[in-house]
Amino acid sequence: MDLGISGKTAIVCGSSQGLGHACALALTEAGVNVVINGRDAAKLDAAAAAIEAHAEGRVTPVAADICTDEGQAALLKACPAPDILINNNGGPPFTALADLDRDDIRRGLEMNMVTPITLIQKVIDGMVERGFGRIVNITSVTVKMPVAGLDLSSGARAGLTGFVAGVARTVAHRNVTINQLLPGYFDTERLRQGFDATAAKSGTTPESAAQQWQQQVPAARFGRPREFAQTCAFLCSADAGYLTGQNILIDGGLHRAAF
Repeated sequence: MDLGISGKTAIVCGSSQGLGHACALALTEAGVNVVINGRDAAKLDAAAAAIEAHAEGRVTPVAADICTDEGQAALLKACPAPDILINNNGGPPFTALADLDRDDIRRGLEMNMVTPITLIQKVIDGMVERGFGRIVNITSVTVKMPVAGLDLSSGARAGLTGFVAGVARTVAHRNVTINQLLPGYFDTERLRQGFDATAAKSGTTPESAAQQWQQQVPAARFGRPREFAQTCAFLCSADAGYLTGQNILIDGGLHRAAF
């Protein structure tokens, strides 16, 4: 399927591994020139090489902490006028409420709410002026289906969701869209960290924890990052301009609700 975005430019945050990496790959396969990002330069370079092996578009790695002004400036120096922004960042680790302190809460909000908002601020006016823009925020199924221990991550991502809901409606007439993708249990490093945390808490093994989590999913398996990335790529496509302000679950039926 031709997505109609060959030659466009994109920034994909948190793309040295996991869902961000898969999204960057899917966009480059569609001919998009992508800036990928992570804090570990060696891991990022390896990710860039892996993507380039399949890419139609160019890949530019930028090692930076996007929670800092300097990190965001580095991304925008590499891609001053992005047509596409994929906001993705790691979340706080599994932590009991009693163990969270004020600094933890500030960091969680910075990672999963403040940082994506500030990046949107820095790119959206240019998108509006050019008459094309696609912003996708990767949040989590826990925005709709909270998981104890991920309260800070869920709360910060829910805050982002609420913040951009109004913004999305103010730019839709200029062919600029803002949507959220809410992943469930995908086979990523972060999911495996969840297995470890569950095992430590319950006195079982990570393998047993993984089996317990998988049994919760009606699809009877964990998601594949490429499945997630293909949906992300469509949201960035030329034909997705009438889809905005939405929160799209990709969870194998994990969240049991009709609406």
